[in-house]
Amino acid sequence: MGVKERQERERETVARAILDAARNLFVTHGYQQVSIRKIAEMIEYSPAAIYSYFPSKDDIFFALAQEGFDLLFSYAEVPQIAAGEDPGDRLRRQFWRYYEFSKDYPEYFALMFLDRTVPRISQNWERFGLVAEKKQDLIVGIQGAIDAGAFPAGTHPYAVFHIVLAAIHGAATQRLCDRLPPGQDPDALARATLDTVIAGLKAGAARNFVLPTCFEPFNEDQPS
Repeated sequence: MGVKERQERERETVARAILDAARNLFVTHGYQQVSIRKIAEMIEYSPAAIYSYFPSKDDIFFALAQEGFDLLFSYAEVPQIAAGEDPGDRLRRQFWRYYEFSKDYPEYFALMFLDRTVPRISQNWERFGLVAEKKQDLIVGIQGAIDAGAFPAGTHPYAVFHIVLAAIHGAATQRLCDRLPPGQDPDALARATLDTVIAGLKAGAARNFVLPTCFEPFNEDQPS
């Protein structure tokens, strides 16, 4: 191994240590309570050394958020609708992946979607191009389900997206935050939640959902 390769590997190792330490501290103590100095102390480096890898604490969070999104999207792609299959079933499987992510990577889920003190991901979408692409793919798929008759004609795909996401997010959060009564099966609750909300959407529940004015009539070429 050459000197350049060795230096690059060492740099990657240190960056990994910084991110792991920061993730653990952010989740344990809360983002606002963690300083660059605390991260440096945990890995026995100087604050100046941390800044040579990440310009700010926010940049550390955004690097962790990018890792989280990569993990979320690393699950196997949901198969296309099979002949005779209810189009709503594919939607159910796609959102079930979000719930599985909360179980498999609870620290990332908590940091990205539960901690109210972190920088707003929604105000920094330019950092997460893949997320915008994946979201748009999902919206296109929802529109396909509407066109196939899974939901009433005229249902807005963004309404379906936000309603189903809110439902499964709630189930995931209750499990992760230990807010369920003794003996409650969190997976069963999450499945029942998905089944119920999709049944409601099929019955036309989304037609009464008021979208923000920024959502124009859907077309496949519009940005997310």
